[in-house]
Amino acid sequence: MKVILREDMDNLGAMGETVSVAAGYARNFLFPRDIAVLAESASAKQIDHELRIIKKRETQLITELSKVTGAVKGIRLEFTAKSGDGGKLFGSITTKHIADKLAEHGHEVDRRKIKLAEPIKTVGERSVTIRLMKDVEAEITIAVIGELVKEEAVEEVVEGPDRDDDDEMTSMAAAETYTANFVKKQEKKKEKRQEKQEKKEENKPEDVLDEVKIKKQED
Repeated sequence: MKVILREDMDNLGAMGETVSVAAGYARNFLFPRDIAVLAESASAKQIDHELRIIKKRETQLITELSKVTGAVKGIRLEFTAKSGDGGKLFGSITTKHIADKLAEHGHEVDRRKIKLAEPIKTVGERSVTIRLMKDVEAEITIAVIGELVKEEAVEEVVEGPDRDDDDEMTSMAAAETYTANFVKKQEKKKEKRQEKQEKKEENKPEDVLDEVKIKKQED
């Protein structure tokens, strides 16, 4: 089935484009949400009418979203996370963390508009793109500062008359190893839960107008 998109749709097309989609997808998702209109059965005049409406909405949307990208452009966001030797994080920074941090600065941005190839797992700075729609985007800086986790024993070793230096050193080493392994296991579990939730959120249908809601204009 051929439809005309009324909004940008990732992996489908840009606003105003005519694309082919499954009939069920169009009837159950695109049409009810007013994201697309049927192109095949409409007359040329009707299609032209729809395209004029779409173009007007596109112009308004670009204006509104450009204000958002203008406000966030060049922002530097800092995150502090636990890390080990070599700067590897015990966990990761995801698009949700970035969206939440932007919200703290007064900028509401859909996490799905934050283009991050994979969660950030090391300390340092990197540029991240926020793409609200085609040709409307901004670059921000993400700075991750590591908090080095020291592998120290969690329990005190009590000296006694029957314990020599070798026994004490063995106990300390065992305690340090146990603590380090425990911390790593907990962080890995947390990281897996975050990545699993990330994948679930990314697979949800995207609504381009989440960030900015514009009242529909009558032609």
